[in-house]
Amino acid sequence: MESALEEIEFLALSSNRVEVLRLLAEGRHTRTELAAETGASQATLGRILGDFEDRSWIRHDGSEYVATATGRLVAEGFTDLTEILETEAELRDIVDYLPTHAMEFDLRRLSDATITVPSATRPNAPLGRLLDFLRDGDEVRTFSHTFNEQTLRVVRERVTAGEQRFRGVFGRSAIDALADDSSLRAQLEALLAADDAEIRVREEGVPIAIMIVDDLVYLLLRDESGILQASVDTEDDAVRSWAEDSLDHYWRTATPLDSDAFSE
Repeated sequence: MESALEEIEFLALSSNRVEVLRLLAEGRHTRTELAAETGASQATLGRILGDFEDRSWIRHDGSEYVATATGRLVAEGFTDLTEILETEAELRDIVDYLPTHAMEFDLRRLSDATITVPSATRPNAPLGRLLDFLRDGDEVRTFSHTFNEQTLRVVRERVTAGEQRFRGVFGRSAIDALADDSSLRAQLEALLAADDAEIRVREEGVPIAIMIVDDLVYLLLRDESGILQASVDTEDDAVRSWAEDSLDHYWRTATPLDSDAFSE
């Protein structure tokens, strides 16, 4: 009997084999239909179907072929492996910056995420993409260890104009950094005074930087020196559910930010 690795190799060495098994796992097909779907020749299809029948992955029913229960199992498993490797390839260059210790969801949920990294011509590309979303978002929710000047300015402008709702939890260090700068402190005070803004401070800090802009979740990824290395944004339901649950946790363990805290 061939080993599991040999069977994986058998499938992986032929995209036609992978596609034929996937099609037959989805439903019945004739050889003519399989040829039209895959572009494989009849000779190639004959070899593939014969190999699959030898493994009991498919059965022949009249003029049609269909996957057996074990054939469907193999097709599903190979699809899962393919998706895992595709996601890994997407995340490989940024995995060192992902807050995986706090990400309580399957990383495959990021398979369709947009990853933005700095470039020579656009060194602020990750932040720039976030600012674009903030300028259009109706509701912004966040938990973060930082609140940078550009993000604060856009949020303050939109919230005080009655165009956006804001709810955020920040680590104490983020608030102190803003309070130490008179210009930034004034912007933060204006935001805090707005009817549609709520801000809380978490003394224990917030280890990650997440923004939920309407239905989109935005992760800002920094290295150990605090330098922005990438961003990841997605509308995946599972990621958003994790982000909302995490926000609720940080919100419950934080205290309201009082404007009196800025009085000198």
